[in-house]
Amino acid sequence: MKHFFLCTLLLCWAASPSIAVFGDEQQVFRLLMKTLRNTDDPAVQASLLKGMLKGLEGRRDLEPPESWGTLYEELQKSDEPLVRERASSLSQIFGDQAAVEMALATVMDSEKAAEQRRQALRSLLNQQNRQASDLLQELLDDPEMVMDAIRGYAIVANESASDLLLSRYPSFDAQKRRAVIETLASRKTYAVALLQEMEKERIGRDEIPAQVARSLRDLLGDAFTKTYGEIREMAGERTELLAKYKSLCNPDAVAAASASRGRAVYEKTCAACHMLYGVGGKVGPDLTGSNRANLDYILLNSVDPSYDVPDAYRTVSVLTVDGRSVNGVLAEEDARRIVLKTPEQPRVVIAKQDIELRKLSAKSMMPEGQLDQMKPQEVLDLIKYLRTTQQVEMVK
Repeated sequence: MKHFFLCTLLLCWAASPSIAVFGDEQQVFRLLMKTLRNTDDPAVQASLLKGMLKGLEGRRDLEPPESWGTLYEELQKSDEPLVRERASSLSQIFGDQAAVEMALATVMDSEKAAEQRRQALRSLLNQQNRQASDLLQELLDDPEMVMDAIRGYAIVANESASDLLLSRYPSFDAQKRRAVIETLASRKTYAVALLQEMEKERIGRDEIPAQVARSLRDLLGDAFTKTYGEIREMAGERTELLAKYKSLCNPDAVAAASASRGRAVYEKTCAACHMLYGVGGKVGPDLTGSNRANLDYILLNSVDPSYDVPDAYRTVSVLTVDGRSVNGVLAEEDARRIVLKTPEQPRVVIAKQDIELRKLSAKSMMPEGQLDQMKPQEVLDLIKYLRTTQQVEMVK
């Protein structure tokens, strides 16, 4: 019972580490150290370590608690992989070079489980570890790690990133190409290289997702819109556009459409942000219980998603001191960090000390003009799928 109470206490502290009722941070650390020393239950150890990691997200190079070194050695002997992995991640936050070296070795060990390698890489990159960033080039050729490597370049600035990613871009499949575009839109230096490829017509306008185009416009200004074209603001044209798409989506046309094809369109354009039938992202609202039978509701939210956007889904734009641009919706915030949900990652933790600029937009995270980028039949198929009442098979 004592262990259960302490685990609950620490997990509550992790959810809001600035709440004064928990005392100072060192007091929490001392409670953790004492309990970890006094229990040999791996489940309790794993829960306590999870709570500490949650509470310390976004922080690095902290002074380790007293006796952490000895305790860490004991935890590394555990038969429970989660205990070893979480202890290692925690030790990295405490600036332990031996833990860093172990994590680097894990990342490159193809004999290790893929998720273990991914966790080690995420932990290192979140600590802004340059050695880990330099390993990304080799990981681009590792089928199990390539997506993590592509996205890793957004977390730590790397002067080789744009050349490496663009040189491999033609050989990547659609999912990896999109990840490359999203990563190159995360920093101005990367975005300049992407724009050069667009100017040379090696990357087309239709390869830039709408929400990424907005980020690139914010980073590059007129230089981007000169090549990409103007990003339309829909509010002024709302009535005309709604009439256009309502005419297209007449009952006979929707009845003849394919929900299975529509699911494929949804997976490509909507699933990164929205949950439907238990599958998809959590950046935007879950669509499963929404008013999807109403065509007017679907069209209004597709044509002009910022028409009546709740505060919880307004875009938060952050520029970090090292030049990283992140756009998402606010998931959590305390005195030390913010947590954003983005279409690319469900959880992006940014320490407030790393933020140079932060602004809240009146815009929804959902980009305008999604339907304009589709062929008429794709629009019809998507509408047919969105109005289903149960999941359908996706067209092969």
